[in-house]
Amino acid sequence: MKRTIYILLAATALTSCVKDLDTLPLNKTEPISEYVYGTSQEAYLAGLTRLYFQFVTNDLTDMQPMDGGASELIRAFWSVQETTTDEAKCSWENDAWVRALNTNTWTEVQNDAVYAVYVRTLQGIALVNEYLRQTSSDKLVDRGVDSDLAAQIDVYRAEARFLRAYFYWMALDCFGNVPFTTENSPFGGTYFPKQASREDVYDYCVSELQSLLADNSALPAAQSNYPRADKGSAAGLLARLYLNSEVYTGTPRWQEAKAVCEQIYGMGYALSPSYSDLFRGDNGQNLQARGEFLWAVDYDSDKTESFGGTTYILSASLASTDITDQSRPNGQVNGWAGLRVPYEFVSQYYGVSGQDYVTGEYQTEDARGEVFYIKGRSESMDGALYNFMNGWSCLKFNNIPHDQTDQSFLPTSATEGFADVDFPMIRLAEIHLIYAEACMQLGMPGLAMPGLEALASRAGVAPPTEITPDFLAAERARELLWEAHRRTDLIRFGLFSSDSYLWPYKGGDSYAGQSFPDYKAIFAIPPTELATNKALVQNPGY
Repeated sequence: MKRTIYILLAATALTSCVKDLDTLPLNKTEPISEYVYGTSQEAYLAGLTRLYFQFVTNDLTDMQPMDGGASELIRAFWSVQETTTDEAKCSWENDAWVRALNTNTWTEVQNDAVYAVYVRTLQGIALVNEYLRQTSSDKLVDRGVDSDLAAQIDVYRAEARFLRAYFYWMALDCFGNVPFTTENSPFGGTYFPKQASREDVYDYCVSELQSLLADNSALPAAQSNYPRADKGSAAGLLARLYLNSEVYTGTPRWQEAKAVCEQIYGMGYALSPSYSDLFRGDNGQNLQARGEFLWAVDYDSDKTESFGGTTYILSASLASTDITDQSRPNGQVNGWAGLRVPYEFVSQYYGVSGQDYVTGEYQTEDARGEVFYIKGRSESMDGALYNFMNGWSCLKFNNIPHDQTDQSFLPTSATEGFADVDFPMIRLAEIHLIYAEACMQLGMPGLAMPGLEALASRAGVAPPTEITPDFLAAERARELLWEAHRRTDLIRFGLFSSDSYLWPYKGGDSYAGQSFPDYKAIFAIPPTELATNKALVQNPGY
């Protein structure tokens, strides 16, 4: 069947993925057009909602047969970023995508998680392009849209452009050269886009984000639009692109990374006093936690019933036997027995000791290491990669609000099958770490010490006496655990595929770990896409 992700997609009825985007549904059968939009602000807002919804949708239209929950973009991207590394392993042995990612043995054969990232990002880009076509100034004039609504639509368009840049970042990070289209590209049943180089897509994203940060940009001011995008979001993504510039383009841009971080420091963000509060069920309502977020994806169990996102992380982190009438340790009712952290990672980065697998007690030198659950577990995954009870469960994401306990929330958690935890896409702690890496590379480490000292103080550990690549690789592992950064970080530090840094089951079925080919720093383009679009070329090595 012919794929349509590069051409106009039909609008679908929506339930808002963003709390303040409860809007009228779009027509289920008509294409996005003047018929849908007209002069109604609600319709334009509904179109914008569709773009945000692309991060959390389970809709399998234009997807190969697969589990709907597994097709959600946040879940799929999290899986390729985390289970391919030392931070997470999944016990679902019967899922081929799991086995391949756990052991870095994927090939060009279609992998559900990789496939979902590819299709969801390009679908998102196609949807943004069409939204921008349908909200052009000429279209608005033809429809008789007044100046006040036109000004509001400019804001929506700026948000859409940010989302397109984020989709493109995910795609270029995972796949390198990707099909490239904008609102000005041809589209239709006979048009198939060509790949642009990774460097060209990177340059386009940088240019778009710089434009969105300009004084005359319609993108809302930083901290004014939660959980939708604003100038803080754009600056944060730009800093991340500069951080990885040498990987993406061959040219480092440390000075640019430093400068945009300093721009963010003037935007009023502040670290949450509590690390754990950042990942609780009310993190989008708790203003102290929210004040650290430059952008987050909103999950609300009353509005979105998705088996992806933070529901996936919460439910897959416990076994059904961990959920009892007396205790639901992360505030929800499901235990899928999937995700856990190798003990070697925990031991290396958190300084744990005194672990008692009967009582579940252990000590840690770092407050960020208080997120693990070990009751009933066995320490080693040696010979037990697919036994969920081997390894340490991670309850960093926790549905219990910050001002409640397991017991006080128990009556509510008994009915909570979906998560309320917003997923942090960009937060200030990441900016501190980007700034530290840039300053280290530029020979100005002292400038970054205040930010690192603030992170250390919150974690209850001594601040570093110097900034080195080894420290930053470790500190990013501690601070950004399970936030979908690790694969990208290991690649940048030269640790992903080489034998200079090993972890359990790296590169194959050996518990000791081994190197694997460097070409796997990017994934294969799914074969169904190559079969459909003859303009595409497979990535080297596959």
